[in-house]
Amino acid sequence: MNVSQAEKPYVQWQEGQTSRKVLWLSESGYAAPAHIVPVDDQTTADHAYRLACEGNYLLWRGDFQNALQLMQAMNRRIKRTEQRKLSKAARSGKQPAATETATSLFHQQRQAQAQRARTLGRLLLELDAGYICRLRRAPDLSAACEAAFGALDEPCLMSFRDLQGALGAAQWREKGVAITGLDQPIFPHYGVFAPTRHEYVPLMQEAPLPANHDVAFDIGTGTGLLAIILAKRGVGQVVATDSNPRALACAKDNIARTELLEVQLQEVDLFPTGQPLADLIVCNPPWLPAKPSSSLELAVYDPKSRMLRGFLQGVRAHLAPEGEVWLILSDLAEHLQLRTRDQLLAWFAEAKLDVKYRLDTQPKHGRSQDSTDPLHAARSAEVTSLWCLTPA
Repeated sequence: MNVSQAEKPYVQWQEGQTSRKVLWLSESGYAAPAHIVPVDDQTTADHAYRLACEGNYLLWRGDFQNALQLMQAMNRRIKRTEQRKLSKAARSGKQPAATETATSLFHQQRQAQAQRARTLGRLLLELDAGYICRLRRAPDLSAACEAAFGALDEPCLMSFRDLQGALGAAQWREKGVAITGLDQPIFPHYGVFAPTRHEYVPLMQEAPLPANHDVAFDIGTGTGLLAIILAKRGVGQVVATDSNPRALACAKDNIARTELLEVQLQEVDLFPTGQPLADLIVCNPPWLPAKPSSSLELAVYDPKSRMLRGFLQGVRAHLAPEGEVWLILSDLAEHLQLRTRDQLLAWFAEAKLDVKYRLDTQPKHGRSQDSTDPLHAARSAEVTSLWCLTPA
């Protein structure tokens, strides 16, 4: 995307006797900093944490590795502060009503996560054109940053937290995610949800295909995982859609690795255009009806279940008369009291869809086994289902 110089966000600050102005990059969508304080190796974690809590942005001028250690130290202080708040609430008896416990805990966690992200996101570094970092002991950041954020021909400021996301994504992109039942890994890109939780894959592999399965749609394809599974199972033509250009680039990469010529990609919101009616339409929408704190969370959080409801309301218009809908959905939202099973079934009925069958699986990820997690009861009871729906 070409962005004019006037449209680019810039940040200005005074450093000593010098006025500075460089491009501001924020994947979290934060506005350009209003107040920047240079900090370095002599800055203690307590002082840095206090400055950040006061709303200051901290521009790191010391050793690169020391900055990472400072972030870890600040994170520990954030966790201690959160724990003190919980302990204080417990001593004062300010506990949510029993019927609201799961929901309240969920929202408390979301608020704490957002606050933690904002605080840690205030530690900044300056990069030259091409994402060149001049700090001592800095690694080569160019390839990881360009893959995540695109080419850069001028200096910029960005948060260490966004940089860590780019470096982590580069590792995923290099080693991939092993998927049960597939003969090669899936390689996520930056900004595309990594299928590290893939207990639903066996459901996709075990569900009986419709008698006629010439054409299938994968709505919100992400990495392309479900489209690849359908093509490998023998579906004649698979059309995968996504509204996120990063996701489509990621899916294209993964599909190319498999040499599956049966898969086509379209950048569109929900359903493809110019296609025949599908014999099978699959969708793995965001599972939790809550507001994402950034665009990077759109694959997990779906405000008011907008994507899910939009999919259900529009799917029949794209489905062959004898076709099937496979909806991959966790019931964690139900255990968190964010949505009820009756609501979900009512949405099926409103869309004139009947439940033909349902395949279930239990969670296997680490958080479902962590008894110290305040949401352990909900996570351990979670069931992920493949709902097979047919026209009523």
